[in-house]
Amino acid sequence: MASPSSVPPESVETAAAPAPRVPYDLFLAPGKGWFRALRHPDFRLFWTGNFVSNIGTWMQNVAQGWLVLQLTNSPFWLGLVGFAQQFPALVFSLAGGVIADRASRRRLLFVTQTTMMVLAVALAILVSLELVTVRQILVIAFLAGTVMALNAPAYQATIRDLVHREDTLNAIALNSIQFNMSRVVGPSVAGFVIAGVGVAACFYLNALSYVALLFVIWRVRFPARELRETNSFQAELLEGFRYVWTNRSILVLIAIVAMVSMFGLPYLVMMPAFARDVLHVGAAGLGYLVAAAGAGALLGGLHLAVQQAHRRRGPIVLAAAVVFFAALVLFSFSRQPMVSAMLLAVVGGAMVNSVATVNSLIQTVVPDAIRGRVLSMHTMAFLGFTPLGSLLVGGLAEKWGAPVALALSSGFALVLMLIIAFAVPSVRRLH
Repeated sequence: MASPSSVPPESVETAAAPAPRVPYDLFLAPGKGWFRALRHPDFRLFWTGNFVSNIGTWMQNVAQGWLVLQLTNSPFWLGLVGFAQQFPALVFSLAGGVIADRASRRRLLFVTQTTMMVLAVALAILVSLELVTVRQILVIAFLAGTVMALNAPAYQATIRDLVHREDTLNAIALNSIQFNMSRVVGPSVAGFVIAGVGVAACFYLNALSYVALLFVIWRVRFPARELRETNSFQAELLEGFRYVWTNRSILVLIAIVAMVSMFGLPYLVMMPAFARDVLHVGAAGLGYLVAAAGAGALLGGLHLAVQQAHRRRGPIVLAAAVVFFAALVLFSFSRQPMVSAMLLAVVGGAMVNSVATVNSLIQTVVPDAIRGRVLSMHTMAFLGFTPLGSLLVGGLAEKWGAPVALALSSGFALVLMLIIAFAVPSVRRLH
């Protein structure tokens, strides 16, 4: 579609301004369209491929949790598998950031996505042959988490590479939208597939979804990057730490993301226990609960997509984090499936508005030469602290039950967030 500036000027006799193209202005127009980042063909292709792949990933996540609960009947094992899958982000994300700033991002993404496809196939075969054990799931989860930790910084940096600078916030919001659209579709489909065919089918479908993403990585034109002098691996890692430490606003933002990760996100690991033992809705209900959180996150992404880049974003981060933890506290006390689903929708929307807004601030403020390393710290905070929270909530749930465990964890974080909101005014002033 041609942009307005490419339309030839009218003759003198027909000099009246043409009628505005409302769909274009509303959705794709530079600077104000809701989905303006999709004007860029390579970003559009990358967005689509990741959407397909993420549907498969969410199917696998739901099926894996259900399988662990069937094999062990233990919420502690749910927490332990969650720990195994997410702990590598705490250890390897920073290394992934250094690699993302040094190596070919296309090559790195191709290797990591291929490896995750192989792991999905391995798990599917083990389940099909009825050889699977919870320890095998633990190992595969750890390997998948390691690969994801190495992949995430390059993936995040690629989003900024494929759009103009002024479209960065919109691109991040659209990336969040596709992720959470898949979070609605994937778990819903997984619930029916588990009930009708079995958990192995979810793992096979996830492996198949990676084919689309590998095709996209092969086709997308990654922009040329500036040649820069590289130091030792350790020196570049320390450079990233030094940058964050001397930019205190970014340091506080990353700390907020770490709180969301450690004290809030483990609710996903506990979802099978809530679905079966608290709300009594079974596998199909589990899919709907996770999908409800995804639907809320989708709406949260749409809210971000319409925001203008000049709007002050610090208050959004703080308010969204407070709402996130408050909704989790209320969810832990709910015993009605419909009320629980609505609260999870609020949880999903608030989480996206908080974490994605932090991501957008990093993407627009941090120089390209160090962006991968700073994004790796965002990744480490978002994914790396979740396993610690999963162990905490899993251990508490084993003793007192999932509702009490989640209420204690999210309630503690809610108090901390309120203190930060009032005690650190510099965050409220961030643009």
